[in-house]
Amino acid sequence: MKKMNFRIAACLTLLAAAVASGCFGFGGFTLGIFSVPVPVSPYFQGAYEDMAFEQDRYNQVPVLPPIVDGIPEGLDAPSDDEVIRLLEKAKPDNGGVPFLETRYRNDVRVVKELVADYVDPPRFFPMVGAVQVHHVHWKCTVYFEQNVRVGWPIPYSMEKKDAQEVVYIDKDHLHAVDQDMNAVQQ
Repeated sequence: MKKMNFRIAACLTLLAAAVASGCFGFGGFTLGIFSVPVPVSPYFQGAYEDMAFEQDRYNQVPVLPPIVDGIPEGLDAPSDDEVIRLLEKAKPDNGGVPFLETRYRNDVRVVKELVADYVDPPRFFPMVGAVQVHHVHWKCTVYFEQNVRVGWPIPYSMEKKDAQEVVYIDKDHLHAVDQDMNAVQQ
């Protein structure tokens, strides 16, 4: 009998502790239905990570110091990673359909050519101030060897040794305007 009373008392103590701590939503803070873990597909997780990576790395416009003499050289040429990401974004079906058609790129070589490099006259942008927009345009040609493997209805593969794609990239950035130049423009 004493053992049974001890078990009942222990269960009631644990139940009171669970209710008081908010495990069942009766007391304290609870997230409700959002406290249940939900599995996330690796596809969506990878897509979100790629979006955050591109936003941090490529989609922000920097404000650089004022231009001292003439037109400065543009920022660095686009990286190979940026060119390949834009190529895949421009042609989303370029990878094929898994198990039906798969495309591979081998021996990738990226050639970058500067097309245009010019600076606009100073103007005022809200939340930035007086700046000059520096436009830099690049033509990036991607040379690669393409392999296409088709798995249905009849499995076969094709090779194209001299495939190429062209991607145009505009890298615009801002230059702060010197105070003397700002007074001259007004």
